Amino acid sequence: MTTAETWHATDRLLPLGDAADGAWIAERTVRALLAQAARRVRGVVAGRPGFRLAGEGARSPVPVPPGGLPPGELRISMDVAAVAGRPLPQLTGRLRAALLDAAEGTLGLKVAGVDLRVTELLDTPPDRPAPPPPPGRTSPPAPDDPAALTTLTVPGVAALTDAFGAPLQRTPGHVRVEVAVTTGYRALTVARAISRALTTEEQPKVTVLISELH
Repeated sequence: MTTAETWHATDRLLPLGDAADGAWIAERTVRALLAQAARRVRGVVAGRPGFRLAGEGARSPVPVPPGGLPPGELRISMDVAAVAGRPLPQLTGRLRAALLDAAEGTLGLKVAGVDLRVTELLDTPPDRPAPPPPPGRTSPPAPDDPAALTTLTVPGVAALTDAFGAPLQRTPGHVRVEVAVTTGYRALTVARAISRALTTEEQPKVTVLISELH
């Protein structure tokens, strides 16, 4: 199994922005960002976030990529351990706000709500060891294709990637490109800029996959 196939087999793609944006982002990338946001909230230890569509999902103007959820609002769920003696509504409120800011503000996900479940009360504040760094990715060479070169000029594009297949794929009237986004840029803003840069009369449909943040 290739590296790309391994990533694809263990990851999903979450819809980014509106259906018209034709953009998706790797679930593991979202999960890592939310974990970072949760770690900054004192008094709680957050578990692994889960994601599901809040409704049936919208019709997409571009093909939904393999492993991708259809466009639509997401619900985020998370189990939480909280320090005893502190007001739970305040702790969970701060955690919910941090998760929403990361998901909507930093990335551009559409979130219908965040469901938190307190599963344990802790006697003392938790230790916060540094999390292990995420596994690195080796960026493939840019394809000899004008769309690939154009994508690399878009502000916020760190590299082309191949976590979900070839970094650039073409079918008649449609191009799909996969990228890493530079940390500090809003993922949805970068995806929209890529789509605008690649859309032409001959190529009216663009799909953008974001595999990671650099």
